[in-house]
Amino acid sequence: MKFNLFRRPEAVEVTEPTGATTGTMAPTVPPAFISTSAPDITGSNNTEISKNDMFEEIKSKFLNEIDKIPLPPWALIAIAVVAALLILTCCFCIIKKCCCKKKKNKKGKKGKDGFNMKNMQGGEDEEDDDEGETGLTEEEKEEEEKEEEKLGKLQYSIDYDFENAKLTVGILQAADLISMDSGGTSDPYVKVQLLPEKKKKFDTKVHKKTLNPVFNETFVFKVPYEELGGKILSMSVFDYDRFSKHDVIGEVKIAMNTIDLGRPIEEWRDLESADQEEPEKLGDICISLRYVPTAGKLTVCILEAKNLKKMDACGLSDPYVKIQLLQGGKRLKKKKTTVKKNTLNPYYNESFSFEIPLEQMQKILVAVTVFDYDKIGKNDAIGKIFVGSKASGLGLKHWSDMLANPRRPIAQWHPLQPEEDIDGQLASLNAKK
Repeated sequence: MKFNLFRRPEAVEVTEPTGATTGTMAPTVPPAFISTSAPDITGSNNTEISKNDMFEEIKSKFLNEIDKIPLPPWALIAIAVVAALLILTCCFCIIKKCCCKKKKNKKGKKGKDGFNMKNMQGGEDEEDDDEGETGLTEEEKEEEEKEEEKLGKLQYSIDYDFENAKLTVGILQAADLISMDSGGTSDPYVKVQLLPEKKKKFDTKVHKKTLNPVFNETFVFKVPYEELGGKILSMSVFDYDRFSKHDVIGEVKIAMNTIDLGRPIEEWRDLESADQEEPEKLGDICISLRYVPTAGKLTVCILEAKNLKKMDACGLSDPYVKIQLLQGGKRLKKKKTTVKKNTLNPYYNESFSFEIPLEQMQKILVAVTVFDYDKIGKNDAIGKIFVGSKASGLGLKHWSDMLANPRRPIAQWHPLQPEEDIDGQLASLNAKK
């Protein structure tokens, strides 16, 4: 059922009074009033009629479109309510977002001067800046903690003899070292070397269970004065560990071109943290083992080595191999190969035989050390390995394979390890007895 809300008022017919004449009657209104007001009344009526016609057309079109929709009136009302709710929700979210931005801007403006140019770049930039500032403060806190952590200090002396071109370094004492062992102490010693050459280095004696060791040891480097400018004196304090790698406590490094060698120097200096260096590659060696139980004969054949560490100034080495037969920490026999000149990949193929009864094979260790031959001075060890029933890793596997295959030579490559590490392992094996 349609309701016409914009219905025009109907004209009311006025009946003439009885007895009136049929002719037209002149209006009683004065002529002036008629002449002035008649045009205005007709104009306003025309505009009202046109507006009413337009509304009437819009209304009729709207009602016709609604009638075409195949939905009941209650469904249309429900759709209208849902649409209204969606519009209100969107408006509420927009208003809330604007209010949050204003609060963030107010917080960002708080500071020393109450104004920051970075805040002019928008809300996202402010959030990024805040995150960056918190990150910087965390880094600063970590740096402060590192600064507060003291490793200890070292007293040393330096004296240079210009006549004999000798640099004398004295390691006097250390104090307030950090504890590295579970008992709250350390077993410190100092390693002294003149960088960048690592060929010549000295170690002090190990002082057991102390954080304030007194060394009073001196070491001499023979270096011409002209070469001292490019050298760095390194004094590293280590904690000795019999069963594993020695841990570095701290170090002192002195560039020789920054000190006055015209007078003796004796001073204290705080230890600085030293980065743990990656294990240096020393090379590999291939050896063959053969045992004949009936004859009690052990044959060790040194086949070859490869990728040996450069020990000479020319970038090469003069390697030879030393074989030692050990029992209970004592050296029973030793053998040496020939020296191979100017090479990092020597080939030997030299065999050495030892008479060992079968019942003694479980007590024997064979240590193999590669040295760099030097005409002047001490021969430096490049690397070392050992095999036997008490070894571990490849050393134990190689020995077990040899015993499992009598009269048959068993060859195996072994990576060389630092001599001091192998000596520490051998010492720990002897201590367990």
